[in-house]
Amino acid sequence: MKEAMLYTLEKEQRVKCHLCRHGCIVYDGKRGICNVRENRAGKLFSILYGKPCTISVDPIEKKPLFHFYPGSKSLSLCTLGCNFKCSFCQNWRISQYEDQGDDDTVSPEEVVALAKEHAVKSISYTYTEPTIFFEYAYDIAKLAKDADIANNFVTNGYMTREALDTIKPYLDATNIDLKSFRKDTYRKYMKAGLDGVLDSIKYMKELGIWIEVTTLIVPGMNDDESELKDIANFLVNTGRDIPWHISRFTPQYKETDRPPTPVKKLYRAYEIGKEAGINYVYVGNLPTDEKENTYCHGCNALLIERSGFSVVKNSLEPKGICSNCKTKIAGVF
Repeated sequence: MKEAMLYTLEKEQRVKCHLCRHGCIVYDGKRGICNVRENRAGKLFSILYGKPCTISVDPIEKKPLFHFYPGSKSLSLCTLGCNFKCSFCQNWRISQYEDQGDDDTVSPEEVVALAKEHAVKSISYTYTEPTIFFEYAYDIAKLAKDADIANNFVTNGYMTREALDTIKPYLDATNIDLKSFRKDTYRKYMKAGLDGVLDSIKYMKELGIWIEVTTLIVPGMNDDESELKDIANFLVNTGRDIPWHISRFTPQYKETDRPPTPVKKLYRAYEIGKEAGINYVYVGNLPTDEKENTYCHGCNALLIERSGFSVVKNSLEPKGICSNCKTKIAGVF
């Protein structure tokens, strides 16, 4: 355990957590919505600090981050727990856990040593929600930055501005799940609020953190064309250079009765994104598809060709310049 960051002591040993936008008031002996932050006699603790349930080396494209050191490797890790309760969660076995798991610990120093050993370009805080293991991610990220290793969050975007201000010196990129553009959908399926996610996306853009956005298209939940247009228009208004990843749903957790997303629906979402003016739109969770490739938004030249999570061809010039028309491609290269 480690004492948590970003909380205040209230009356009668209650504490208020300022880490995510739930703003949990946690009574003595109880935990917040995330189930991993516990009040012990008026102090809030991160109870799974240093206890990753997964550590692996992944292609950065798996996050997915397509404009952040494309073709590189990233050390990926997470702990158990989440501050959302998504009924369609693809990683529900670790996000909606019931037991604490084993007592094995991996220190921040050991994580960075692993990153060096595998010669990765970045560390990804992913699979569950990095906000809920914020202290662990923060301590690792500081050490990684000193070692010239980048850091990225794959997140639901429900952290507070205070949390973003705290991690900003060490956070280079994020992929944010924008799961819907309807407040009722967020309340019903995620047990959270849409406005906080939208504010985080806009604020991360203001802070200069590289952003990519993913929307898992779930049939009957968020696949209406009007909603997809609202998402696309929001992204254009926030920054048309923000890549939009449209991802295919497969039946999971409490949504096993829903069918997988029809490919036609994914392609229509892709068209909606392009019609709205988003410069970079991608389709994921399909077998090899040309809509995973990066094309120049200036001349439409094929610049990065992908097969699954692998980069087959990269003809970008240094600093992300199109080799055909010299247009600057947005990203971190």
